[in-house]
Amino acid sequence: MSQKFKIGEKSVGPGLPCLIVAEVAQAHDGSLGIAHAYIDAVADTGADAVKFQTHIAAAESTREEPWRVKFSPQDVTRYDYWKRMEFTEEQWAGLKRHADERELLFLSSPFSFEAVDLLDRVGVAAWKIPSGETANVPMLDHIIATGLPILLSTGMSPLDEIDDALQRVRKSGIPLMIFQCTSAYPCPPEKVGLNLISSFRKKYDCPVGLSDHSGTIYPGLAAVTLGIQMLEVHVTFSREMFGPDVSTSVTTAELRQLVEGIRFIEKMMTNPVDKEEIAKNMEELRHTFTKSVVARRDMTAGTVLITEDLTLKKPGTGIPAARLTELVGCRLKRPVKVDEMITEDILD
Repeated sequence: MSQKFKIGEKSVGPGLPCLIVAEVAQAHDGSLGIAHAYIDAVADTGADAVKFQTHIAAAESTREEPWRVKFSPQDVTRYDYWKRMEFTEEQWAGLKRHADERELLFLSSPFSFEAVDLLDRVGVAAWKIPSGETANVPMLDHIIATGLPILLSTGMSPLDEIDDALQRVRKSGIPLMIFQCTSAYPCPPEKVGLNLISSFRKKYDCPVGLSDHSGTIYPGLAAVTLGIQMLEVHVTFSREMFGPDVSTSVTTAELRQLVEGIRFIEKMMTNPVDKEEIAKNMEELRHTFTKSVVARRDMTAGTVLITEDLTLKKPGTGIPAARLTELVGCRLKRPVKVDEMITEDILD
């Protein structure tokens, strides 16, 4: 399979900038206005894509679905919460148009066949398969049938389950990327699993990303040095916001810092340095910071220099400090004043 492919108008793969995805998920708390506000905030950080989750309660859940965390005082059941998170197809289309206007890729993870069909009509750039759906073979086949690139999360899956999902996608010839992900909220540093990035790349021979739930910028920065092609992080306006994912999210201000940090790291990694060339270019600066041999006291012509007659001071435009011992035993042709630079032409 190709190591490089396109997601919408953006290319991903080895040697290309890391594609940065801001995961809004349910941070909008069911408010269409807040969802649109997140699109603007994400675009302003310089991220490449905004991602939501498309929940249709009646299609994905029963009323007996348990809470992961009972965080909501206004929703009696988790089903009620999913219901409150729903947008209409027209509203999803409006979010997609807004993302297009802000030059963001529009992504949303589906959690039912109905959500896949809705998002296919709205027009997502690729499919991000959430961790809980990796083993959902019927829905994976339904997604494969759309022909769009697949971004496969692995947060809850053992290796055999990942193997099966990858084989299924590979048979279709659809572009594929696998994400190291740990479904812990928030994810502690010892469970981030950066070691799996190179392991997945070697085992599956495909582009690899990181879906980070640590609520910090650190795993993303570290993972870029390991060559990930995509990074997904949850985002929130503030850690004082309401919702189940706040503890796993970076703020929009931190997202901006993360984007800047990744682009800084990429420039460092793609611009190898020639130390000799740098030294040559810094010759003038060297004169400012290095030292030259100067007279420690007033001396008359004919003085034979001893160590105590000499010292080292800036700037470094005279005889370099490294040659001080060579001057011991030389004779002055003329008088010199204290702090005057010793030069070759005044030495016998």
